[in-house]
Amino acid sequence: MIRKLIIFSLIISSFTSCNRVSKDDSHYIKINTDKGDIIIKLYNQTPKHRDNFLKLSNENFFNGQIFHRIINNFVVQGGDPSTIIAKPDSLYGNKDSGYLIDAEIIDSLIHKKGAVGMAREGDDINPEKKSSGSQFYLVKGKVYTNEQLDDLENKRDSKNKNNLYKKLLQEKISSLKNQKKVDTVSISLNVSIAIDSIWEKYPKYKFTEKQRKIYTTIGGIPHLDGNYTVFGEIVEGQNIVDELSSVNTDKNDRPLKDIKFNISVVK
Repeated sequence: MIRKLIIFSLIISSFTSCNRVSKDDSHYIKINTDKGDIIIKLYNQTPKHRDNFLKLSNENFFNGQIFHRIINNFVVQGGDPSTIIAKPDSLYGNKDSGYLIDAEIIDSLIHKKGAVGMAREGDDINPEKKSSGSQFYLVKGKVYTNEQLDDLENKRDSKNKNNLYKKLLQEKISSLKNQKKVDTVSISLNVSIAIDSIWEKYPKYKFTEKQRKIYTTIGGIPHLDGNYTVFGEIVEGQNIVDELSSVNTDKNDRPLKDIKFNISVVK
């Protein structure tokens, strides 16, 4: 009798899982690990990232790779093809599919717990925020207080103000490039004096009510919003990500014991 109940329960569970995947027009992929499967819904709002991930998955691009970067309460990251033949104690994360994807950053698609995003190079060499062609991350994150979110808003504004200062300074210096001598000290001082009145007219960064509700309850990584493309979310297996997030790692955030994975298209 117990065996029959277990089998029946497994059938119901399987049916529920399949029904959840098939009841909309979204595409789904499955990440298979030794610890269990993770089912991810790919957003139709980010078609370039969706189609690229489906293409790579169908080509078995990810199969045999390892999660080369795991940071507790932050992310689980993979997508470096060189990790298929990973060597002990080696640093990975510098390789990908060999091309970039145009950013598809959408305000409503945020870094809540369970979100899936694409890694990228920093703004200094990638100001357009283009995504890596294959390196992705699964969001674990953490729960924030409203006071912590206030602090993140202030930090974002400070960074934006500093970037505006650099832009204005560079524009001013460039406009005087034909002069024999340019007094950069005086120019810098004048821009510094003018920046406050200019900054007052700029809109300040504010988390929406939706973001605040999610980050103070479910959690996530709010400071990544607006900087990286979120192209999907975990619909099953978040507990697997939670477990992976807590594994022991070395000084480069690589797990001490390799965690291999395969990715296939479910729908």
